[in-house]
Amino acid sequence: MIPRIHRQGSNTLGLLHYLYGKGTHEEHTDPHLVASFDHLAPGPGRDPSVTKKDLQRLLDQPLHLLDADQRSAKHVWHCSVRAAPDDPILTDEQWAAIARRMVAATGIDPGDGAGCRWAAVRHADDHIHLIATLVREDGRRPDHHRSGKRAQAEARRIEADYGLRRVTPGNGTAARRPTSAERHKAQRRGRRRTAREELRETVRQAVAGATDEAEFFNRLAAAGLLIRHRVAPSGDLLGYTVALPGDHNQHHEPVFYAGSTLAPDLSLPRIRARFDAAGPTSAPDHADRQGRSPQRPAPSTARRAATHAAWAALLVLDRGDDGAAAAQVAATGEVLDALAMTSALHTRQQLREAAWTFERASRSHTRAEFRHAQALRRAARDLRHSGPALGRGEDGATTAMLIDTLFFLVTATAHWHARRHHAQQAEAAHRAATHLRAAYAAAAEEPLARLREQGQRLARPVRDQAAALLHTATPQLAEQILREPGWPALAATLDDARKAGHDPGALLTEAAAHRELHTAHSLSDTLTWRLHHLTGLPADTMPTTHPKAPAAPVQQARPARSRPPAHPKTPGHSR
Repeated sequence: MIPRIHRQGSNTLGLLHYLYGKGTHEEHTDPHLVASFDHLAPGPGRDPSVTKKDLQRLLDQPLHLLDADQRSAKHVWHCSVRAAPDDPILTDEQWAAIARRMVAATGIDPGDGAGCRWAAVRHADDHIHLIATLVREDGRRPDHHRSGKRAQAEARRIEADYGLRRVTPGNGTAARRPTSAERHKAQRRGRRRTAREELRETVRQAVAGATDEAEFFNRLAAAGLLIRHRVAPSGDLLGYTVALPGDHNQHHEPVFYAGSTLAPDLSLPRIRARFDAAGPTSAPDHADRQGRSPQRPAPSTARRAATHAAWAALLVLDRGDDGAAAAQVAATGEVLDALAMTSALHTRQQLREAAWTFERASRSHTRAEFRHAQALRRAARDLRHSGPALGRGEDGATTAMLIDTLFFLVTATAHWHARRHHAQQAEAAHRAATHLRAAYAAAAEEPLARLREQGQRLARPVRDQAAALLHTATPQLAEQILREPGWPALAATLDDARKAGHDPGALLTEAAAHRELHTAHSLSDTLTWRLHHLTGLPADTMPTTHPKAPAAPVQQARPARSRPPAHPKTPGHSR
């Protein structure tokens, strides 16, 4: 159940006209009174002898207890209370009881016999509207300070008492919801998201991996947004507002939104905090002074680097302090945004949904120390800088490998938030992981099919040797892995590692120890990607192609530069 305190107004009759009207899209059905301050207020909805003016006069009578110069211009209090879509339809009597609990909890009518006058109007199955005049019967102003938080707390109690869906409590760090007018405007234009939501996504994408304000604003302009800068008399830049082309108000003027109204972390000072840390050092997005285009990393190279950065971030989440961990979480959002922008069509939508959903998980009251998250921010920058990736070959395979690792990181983020009782953030991270799981399935299908085909062509002694290594490295899970469809791909990868001069047994032991495996959806898939991550082997090996083995003996240790940072072993993977 979601209560929402609307802005205070000055026109009681105007609000009543809306509540008892047909609605913007004829969505109001059978508007009628379900409760009031005295149980006797006239209901204009079902009684033809009663007018909205009659109800307005009754509600506003306490205003006359005050002299005209003492009356507040904003005396109309308005609160809507909405049930979840999957909740049962409540009766008028149940909604009346809920209305009385809400006005008591918020201080509008605390039950002392002299509260404000109010009425509850129902014009749909799933919600009611509360309207009140902010003058008590004794002429005093009501104590409705922090009424929004008080309403939310009461809503949690109502959910428990009525067996309704339990809404995850927030902590004041969520982005502002679109208004009803914004949602209806988007529907009229056939848009899935409101202008506010589209702008928030575009601005977040512009932040991803950006190194300074110039680059950030250049990205906004390249995305086609209208931009206004707020400049101090000294010439210093204080803030910015953005608008979508074609999004106009009733005066045919662009509707601009400040960054801080899109999301708390999109204000200019909060964005600058990311830039002020030691910034990414990759080449800029624009050409140099001589007009030469900078050399771009290959998409597969950028994805491998992002995989290493994500593994390092996992260690910080498990063992770092809160400021460093919060920075890794925020930077993970940048990587998701950048990956969604540059991935192939068959994974793009799920990745975009993952980034959109994870946005809620990227903020908390814990202050992010961005100097600890520059590896992830560089990864986001390089992903954007590398350009669109193919959905096949090495690009597609490294995309699957990165998504697999990001699933670990996002799941670890959910656990990090849960341990700190950040309920909404933890839930958002879990939902983002679901989208990543779907994106992984699409990205991994082709490269794993190639590896499975290669594994099925291995000679029997080679497969038996790989199985023996598996029993040694993971004795408790070996039989399960051998029964999985992905086992041939893992066997092929172990054979490739051997031919490249690595010790496959040591590699498999290290891969199994990276993090727990018991909750993995496919143990063989997870180990296959971990081996590719550890060795740098091509992630999409053709059936007849193998890396050339070096002259060194098979058991020789790998060069130090090919080994990633140490990885934690805490639970958290459930793909």
